[in-house]
This record gives sequence, C-alpha cells and structure tokens, in this order.
Amino acid sequence: MAKGRVNMGRIDRLLAEMTLEEKLGQLSMSAAEFAVTGPTSAQGIAESIRAGRAGGLLNIWGGERTRAMQRLALEESRLGIPLLIGFDVLHGHKTIFPIPLAEAATFAPLLWERTARVAAEEAACDGVNMTFAPMLDVARDPRWGRIAESPGEDPWVAARFAEAKVRGFQSSDLAAVDAIAATAKHFCAYGAVLAGRDYAPVDVSERLLREVYLPPFAAAVAAGCAAVMPGFNDVNGVPMTAHVDLLRDWLRQESGFEGVVISDYNAIAELMTQGVAVDLAEAASLALTAGVDIDMMSGAYLCGLPAALSRGLVGMDQIDLAVGRVLALKERLGLFEDPYRRGSQNALVASRRGLRRDLARDVARRAIVLLANDGVLPLARDLRKIALIGPLADAAAEMLGPWPGAGQAGDCVTIRQALTEALPEAEILYEPAVGIDDRDASGVAAALRFCRDADVVLLCLGESAHMSGEAASRAKPGLPGIQNDLARAVLALDRPVVAIIGSGRPLILPDLVEKAQATLATWFLGSEAGHAIVDVLTGAFNPVGRLPVTWPHDVGQIPINFSVRQTGRPADSGAPYASKYIDMPTEPLFPFGHGLSYSCFIVASLHAEPECFRPDDEISIAAEVSNLGPFAGEETLFLFVRDPIASVARPLLELKGVAKIALAPGESGILRFPLPARSLCFLGADLAPRFEPGEFRFFVGPSADPAHLACVTLRALSD
Repeated sequence: MAKGRVNMGRIDRLLAEMTLEEKLGQLSMSAAEFAVTGPTSAQGIAESIRAGRAGGLLNIWGGERTRAMQRLALEESRLGIPLLIGFDVLHGHKTIFPIPLAEAATFAPLLWERTARVAAEEAACDGVNMTFAPMLDVARDPRWGRIAESPGEDPWVAARFAEAKVRGFQSSDLAAVDAIAATAKHFCAYGAVLAGRDYAPVDVSERLLREVYLPPFAAAVAAGCAAVMPGFNDVNGVPMTAHVDLLRDWLRQESGFEGVVISDYNAIAELMTQGVAVDLAEAASLALTAGVDIDMMSGAYLCGLPAALSRGLVGMDQIDLAVGRVLALKERLGLFEDPYRRGSQNALVASRRGLRRDLARDVARRAIVLLANDGVLPLARDLRKIALIGPLADAAAEMLGPWPGAGQAGDCVTIRQALTEALPEAEILYEPAVGIDDRDASGVAAALRFCRDADVVLLCLGESAHMSGEAASRAKPGLPGIQNDLARAVLALDRPVVAIIGSGRPLILPDLVEKAQATLATWFLGSEAGHAIVDVLTGAFNPVGRLPVTWPHDVGQIPINFSVRQTGRPADSGAPYASKYIDMPTEPLFPFGHGLSYSCFIVASLHAEPECFRPDDEISIAAEVSNLGPFAGEETLFLFVRDPIASVARPLLELKGVAKIALAPGESGILRFPLPARSLCFLGADLAPRFEPGEFRFFVGPSADPAHLACVTLRALSD
C-alpha cells in the first residue's frame, strides 16, 4: 500500500468527540455542484458541511472552489475535519488520454502508469484527492457500454492494468501533493451483466468469479489501492452493495483489504428497488454490515442508520469501525496535516503542458489497431486529393469519449486539423455527409462527388461519445444512423478507401472490413486523437496496437472471448453434431491480440526450459523474432499456456505474459518470457489452488489465433 502517515491518536480522539450525526456525516458523500450518474440534491451543501453531515464531496474541481469547500469544513464545522473530494478521473483529467479499452490496446503497463500519474497531477492541482478509478471489470460483451471503461476481456491484462493505475494515481506516498486515492471499481463481475444491459443482474459460477472477475481486484489490493467501489449489479441474487461473502469475507478477510469501501451513486438506497430491503434503515444496515464505509449520494446512512441503530439492525461499533477507516484515509492523504496541499500547484502543472500533450499523442497512436490493410497504408506522400468523409472527420467533442473528466472539446485535435497540418500540399476535400445518428442524407451527394475525384478516401465513421460508457448499452452495436448507407455508396465507387472507426467498443461491421482497402480501430483517443490517427495514416508512426477484446462477426456471437474450455464436440471436428452455428462462423472477425503492422514479423524459433519443472522453478520461454518487412517496427507477442489434461477442464488458451521488441528491417532479436511455475496453478474442484503434474503446452504468437501460434511442450513434476 502506498505510504501515508496515520495518527491513530487523533482518530481515537475524534471518534470520542463525535456525535452520531457527525459520524454519519463522515460516512456520507454528496455531489457538490452537478451530477453525472444519477439524481442530485446539491442544494444546501454548505449547510451540510458546516453541520458535519458531509465528509466528502464529488463532482467538484478547481483549486479555488475546492479550497472554499475545505475552508467550510475546517473553519466552520465543529470538529474541523477535512473533506474527501472525489472525481471520475478515468482516462485523464484535463489532458485526455485514450479511453481505458483503447489504452489496454497498447499492452504497455509503464504507459498505463504514466498516464495515471499525469492525470493525478492535474486532478490534484484542481483540488481533487480521490478518483473513482481504475475500472477493472473484465468485459466480454461489446453490447455493454461500459466496456469502453474496461481493460478488456482478459483477467491477466486487467490485473496488470490494476497495478499500473494504482501506482500511477497514488505514487509511493499517498500524502504527496500530486497523489490521489485510487478506487478500484466495480467490485465485481459487473462486466457480465445480463444481455449487456447496464445495472442488470449477474449470474456467474463461483469458479468464474475466482478465475476471471476477482483477480484484477486482488491485484489492486496487493498494489495498495486506497478504496474499492461495489458495482450496481447483483451477483447470483445478492446486490453487491450488500454482498457480505464478497465485500467482507473475500475482500477484507481473504484479500486483506484495509481501505475504504465506497458505494456507487445512490446504490444503497437502490437496495430497496432491488428487493432486499423494505426501507432505508434496512438498506443502510445491509450495506454497513457488508462493509460499505461511505454512502455516495443516497442519504441512506444519514437518514437510515439512526433507525437501524434503534431497531438493533447495526451496532455503534460497526459505525465507529467505518468512520475510523474514513478518517485513516484522510490521514494517509495528508489532509489533517495540510488540507490545502492539493490545488496549489498550478504553475508547475502548467509548465509541463507540452510534455503531457506529447505523452497523450504517443499513447493515442500506440492504441490504434490496424485491423486490415491491402497495402494502401501508409498513404503515399504524393497524394494530390484526399476525400475526408464522415461524421467523425472533424468532431472534436467526440474525440474525448465517455468520462472525459475536466477535458474540453476545444483542446482536442481533430482528424481534419491534423491531416491539413501533416499534408499541406494535398487538397483535403472534406464533407461529413451524414450525422452520427440521424437520417439526414442531404450531404451524401457532395461527399460522393469528392470521392470520385480523390486519390484516396478516408471514411471516418463510428459512434458518438455518449453511445459508450454508463447507461449506453446497445443491442445492435453497429454503425448508427445511416452511416452504413454512406459506406456502401462510397465503397461502390471503386476508389481506395480507408475506414477509420471511432468507438468505445468493437462494432459489427464485417462488410465494411471486407470491402475497404484498410480499416483502423481508433476508439476514442482523447486530446491528441487527430495527430495520432494521421501519424499512423502517413506512416510517421508504424502501428503497434493490439485488440484487448475479441471482435465478433455478428451480435449473435456475443459474449465472445478467446479463453474458453474445449467442448466434447468442437466446431472443427467435422462431425455433423458439433458446437457451431449453422449460419455463421464460430471464429471471430478478429481474435484477441490482433493488430497489423507496416512491417512483417515472424517467430523464427521457440525454445523453453527446463524440459521438466517443479512448482518452485522458473520457466524460461525464448522466441526469436525477425522483421522481414521494409519498415522498422515494434512487435508484440503473447505467451499463452494450455494444460490439456487436468482434474478440472482448463481453457484452450490462458494468457500468461506479453513482451515487445523493436526491430529494424532485416533485424532479428530474442524475446524472453520468464514464468514462475506456480503461475500454472489452477483452482481444483474444491476451488483451492492446485499444481498438478503433467504436460503443459506453451504458445507464443501475435494473437490468440491458433493458426499463428508457435508451440513448445514441457512437463510438470510433482513436489
């Protein structure tokens, strides 16, 4: 856990002095100015702070405003306890980086940590001391809008993402002027909501919980995250806000989490709607008993816990324990020593703006995934006319994506702006043609005239920012509006077409991918989106992004992911009765890890040792990689493992490592994957970790596509 000084004597003294109302105030967080995720009742917040009924605020930033609120708490409340000030700093604060799903496509933990560090510096400069991030929900259903906020489909990747983001937000000292408390969310299995509908129920096995959905949170706890937020969903009939088995038993006892658990927006009161509490007192008692310390915005603790106390549903010792944890977090943040330390670094942060923009551009271009390319990319430098078509070609606000923090559209670079800057000799024929989600086709004719006269067409299609994120599930995650009609009309002209797809999820567009000469997944890339996209289009940057989620052919394949168990009747068996569709392939359009380069890399050889290993050994896998293409580039290789015979059926592929290598044309190099043998343990029939002797197959390649994986076999020996 990040360091932070805790004065237990002060905490004990404050607990002894507090009235019940003041204690419940420490357990309550209110929206200061505006609401993003639900109802708000911000009127009278100053009076609540003075009366000690608000221990924290959310949705407020800016040094002057946050200092004013802290001053109210310190100088005008009876006990002068400083405030937690929280905000959703999900992929940047003012400098906006790619959405988390896009950032995951870089497969670069050091970059993940750096963007979180920059975001923390900017947010702390604005007086924020707590972020409701990172979001660690493993997501395998692109209908779910919040897949945009997730690190993708794989628990190993999500665990590395958790570690990097916690380190970046909190630094090594949580009391530092530029550190903010990280909140791991949404605990847990929120990414498995029924039919991809936000807030819906979740039914998953205990095995799936422990193998897929809990490991990222275990990694966040081990990295020292200060807070955890339960999801809105229930898990197997028990709402997470009241889930004793997971919140108290697994999180606190089994995983050793000692920090603060904070509810999601209005979630405690919603226990009544979910059908497990008859009134606010019952709802509050259920949440407190499960270990929820802070009630965000529902008023359940302030209004419901006094009645719960009088009815014997909770005890004062439970309230004191929760208050103690909240005060300890404020101690670790250094708020008692210097409550104004955040919000006072404006000049220092402003001086580094250029460096932050450089980082945003680099991360954004590394997040772009080249899905398909017949050689039209990179663009020739002597192009005379470029048709820039589509609703996302010059759409600054959409570049921000969902949850843009305090980012401003005016700070975003669009594709049109960057293209004009990068290719001043070319004529840019720009026409949006259609809106993102409307039926107005009045601009299509002009767009087609431009396309007929152009050397190449850049077709910029996709979603708007509000179509991803919270409460933005889509039953049909394809191109909205009449964009498909525009695409078909442009493709019919027989001109070279590069499809540039902006979205917060994989979109269903197999026809476009098949017919366009190249397709880029550009997600929502943030402040430097335009420059990043044009860097890749022109070859100023050789693309390195890889898909952190499997990309389906059709919505009928959803949910879909690479790490599945073998059936007794596999689709490729050739048998008439097999696990397949009769109307489409079982394989995805693009597998996990897919992403092309302007270079051509091959795995020339694969070696592993020792041939036989025991639980305490370290396995070494080495791959020789060669660049056979004409461009310098960077290759990303994935290490997968399969345990073909075990006491519990294991997945066909499990991700165990990622490595990168930069090579010049004609150059070769060695990538090494060190792997502790104990990482091959799995949960047995009793859900206890097991290390079983037998054969293990290790695969290395550029994606989860079996056709592109090199394999080596080793044998595990018993202790």
